Amino acid sequence: MKSPPWRSALLLSVVAFLGAAPAVPRSTRPIRGIEGLARAYDFILEARFDQVDAELRRACGPAPPEACDVLDATALWWRILLDPESHALDEEFSATVERAIESTETWTERAPDDAEAWFYNGGAYAARVQWRVLRNEKISAARDGKNIKAALERAIELDPTIEDAYFGVGMYKYYADVAPAAAKVLRFLLLLPGGDRKEGLEQMLRARSRGRLLQGEADYQLHVIYLWYERQTPRALQLLQSLHERYPANPLFIAQTAEIQDLYQHDVTASLATWRTLLAAAREQRANAPVLSEVQARLGIAKQLEVLHQTDDAIEMLQAVIALRPSAPYGSLPLAYLRLGEAYDRMGERAPAIEAYRAAAGVALSPDPHQIRAKTAERLRRAPDPRHAEAYRLSLEGWRRFEHNDLPSAAGLLQASLALNGSEPVARYRFGRVQQGRKDDAAALAQFEHAIRAARNCPPPILGNAYLEAARVLERLGRRPQAISYYRTATTLFGAASDTRAAANRALTRLER
Repeated sequence: MKSPPWRSALLLSVVAFLGAAPAVPRSTRPIRGIEGLARAYDFILEARFDQVDAELRRACGPAPPEACDVLDATALWWRILLDPESHALDEEFSATVERAIESTETWTERAPDDAEAWFYNGGAYAARVQWRVLRNEKISAARDGKNIKAALERAIELDPTIEDAYFGVGMYKYYADVAPAAAKVLRFLLLLPGGDRKEGLEQMLRARSRGRLLQGEADYQLHVIYLWYERQTPRALQLLQSLHERYPANPLFIAQTAEIQDLYQHDVTASLATWRTLLAAAREQRANAPVLSEVQARLGIAKQLEVLHQTDDAIEMLQAVIALRPSAPYGSLPLAYLRLGEAYDRMGERAPAIEAYRAAAGVALSPDPHQIRAKTAERLRRAPDPRHAEAYRLSLEGWRRFEHNDLPSAAGLLQASLALNGSEPVARYRFGRVQQGRKDDAAALAQFEHAIRAARNCPPPILGNAYLEAARVLERLGRRPQAISYYRTATTLFGAASDTRAAANRALTRLER
């Protein structure tokens, strides 16, 4: 996952109620229009933004207009979350959230003992604070965080049964405690109260289980906490999966799952499969914002294919992005051109690479989050090693011939590749697979062990397969102890594909029975 837009713990410490929709408290007095607000909130989390306005019009009347103002701002914030680098919605969001803050503050002045008024006031500030953090407005975000905490604590004081309000207070306490020393100094200067990590998390979980409308929002915010601070990546992924199951048309949850699998678990094959799932949903119109989703998915797929040394397929993905001429996500078109140039360079095709780099520079945006101009200038100045590029191309072509069961051609191409760059572990692994196909176990094992010795330069999924295939050869050769050792390594290798680990585990169970 990309780093969350609130890049410092200081900023997180003031986000007491990050982007949360105005959850309806479980009070002795029924909240007006709760059914309509719940429906509108579900539309927001489903990313069905074209229908939110109609749902809010139906909700308002029974529901207080101030609540609908806050939900209106919340919907815009979730639209921004789909493409956070874009500023296209900033002006509209700023005006909408200011209106929500003004209307809820007027309500608290008119009815200072109304817990519902203070609850929605906290929600209004919450809709703005996350945006201010995203745009790096540190001091303003800190002040908003203080207002959120004060409003929600006042709501709880007036009505302790407002369970959803505990989530915002809990988040403040949690982040105020985990913030680094530098952040705590600024918090002191702004006279912000301290925190309590344990109590804060308990309050968030309480609100998640007892609140009326906040579970989806709570799951989204808690996945960040479990990922960043609790170091429970599987739990973070479970929360995202739960959100995806409840709101399958929102592409945000599956895209962030793919990023976590890549950046935190280093599971290339799992990330690739998740991006492909998103691409299928976008192509079949099962994902809202289908063009944005398709572009995200194709860029993600291309990235993982490059890791797996399948540049020819990556080029097809990038060309498809360019054909769409996308305006969203922000900067995706110049990024696609840049990566296309890098892919051509890797294959030794310098002329189309230069053309792609120049195209990337020509459509680069400002601000430039991907540093397209600097990177294209550097790529244009320095061409890759032509021998290594040719070795890479021959290796990939040999692998494709192997996939089509053309063993003689595959062997010749891979031998030519290794003659140019004999230290390349992926080519060694591929040549070992060819030797397996030719029933030459001894030669295959030699190639797999070459790849294993070059582990530092071998992509983990391919290294895992090298251990697995070497173990299979060793088992056939009767070298059982070494086979078991290699199988064990394949089961524990960080970044190995889940299919590889599963196959190695089955083999160990059989051998150790």
